[in-house]
Amino acid sequence: MPATARDRLVAAAFELFEAQGYDGTTVDDIASRAATGRSTFFRHFRGKEDVVLPDHDALLTRIDSRLATASPAGRELALREAAGIVLAHYLAEGPTARARYRLASTVPAIRDREIASVQRYVRLFARHVHGWLDAEPDGPLRAELVASAVVIGHNHVLRQWLRGDVDDAATAEALVDRALGHAVALLRGAAAGPATIVITGGQQDVEQVVRRVREALGGKNPGAEDLGSS
Repeated sequence: MPATARDRLVAAAFELFEAQGYDGTTVDDIASRAATGRSTFFRHFRGKEDVVLPDHDALLTRIDSRLATASPAGRELALREAAGIVLAHYLAEGPTARARYRLASTVPAIRDREIASVQRYVRLFARHVHGWLDAEPDGPLRAELVASAVVIGHNHVLRQWLRGDVDDAATAEALVDRALGHAVALLRGAAAGPATIVITGGQQDVEQVVRRVREALGGKNPGAEDLGSS
């Protein structure tokens, strides 16, 4: 049996939600199953929705602390470890996390609260990354992209685990690490390609200059490719 009253209430709530449905379960039912009273329930939770959701406040505090200690050379690692805090929490919850995911797919109030919580993580990551990048070229834009990409990459893999498409923790951790590789690359900015310099004489016309540029680029027609082409 879970050791603390809070843990007992969470376990009791999920047992009852699975057995008799979310709407068919009352706070009194949960308190009774957990061998506590209503007053104990409301010392820990404001209502049924809160007993279902993870302790996002505690997770956000841990992430904030980790990102706050990042050195300039350790920012990528800090982002990976901060996202890893959330993944480890869900993996440790195991069946409870998966039961919550099933509930969120059928109970709009829970789904809406979880969607809102995602934005809290994005804002927290963004606040730190803005502090790292805002003075750099395109820094504010890159900060927003990094923060969103970290959360999206993490959640993409987390949903696979919650659905059971990924069943073991080691695989989930490896997939999140791979996903975050794409996100943290934005910290470094766009790498400039090598410049090509073509020196021409004053007697050459435009067509001759264009031909020499194409030759210098290995025959590639500058501008032939556009965004979205394959």
